[in-house]
Amino acid sequence: MWAFDGCISLTEITIPDSVTSIGWYAFDECISLTKITIPDSVTSIGGRAFDGCISLTEITIPDSVTSIESTFEGCTSLTEITIPNSVTSIGYYTFSDCTRLTKITIPDSVTSIGDCSFWGCTSLTEITLPDSVTYIGYKAFLDTPWLKIKQAENPLVIVNHI
Repeated sequence: MWAFDGCISLTEITIPDSVTSIGWYAFDECISLTKITIPDSVTSIGGRAFDGCISLTEITIPDSVTSIESTFEGCTSLTEITIPNSVTSIGYYTFSDCTRLTKITIPDSVTSIGDCSFWGCTSLTEITLPDSVTYIGYKAFLDTPWLKIKQAENPLVIVNHI
């Protein structure tokens, strides 16, 4: 936990294959971090691991990770993310306030999307939700253009019978 918290000069990091877990707040507020390479040996990424990494533009989560929770909150430069088929749940606040994220494809493996997961993603216009999603949490898509478009079509937005 808090391994590199607040390292404002850190711009790039490659995590070695010997690492299996990234702890809570590991790279919190590393405001200059633009690139991180996560190996397949990592099976869990703790909450708020990349919270406030405002320079991070893209990240690939390895196939070994099964859930992400409040991991990328406030990553305002994040434009692209690849969620692997191994992920079964997107936890609360995972991508909230990722204001430059424009598109997200959620894989068929995901069954739940937590509260406020994409809240404040003010550029998010395209979301692909698989039929496998059976739970969408409170305010999961609040303040996204995608939700506003759906609400303009019909004030009662139903996604996957939810």
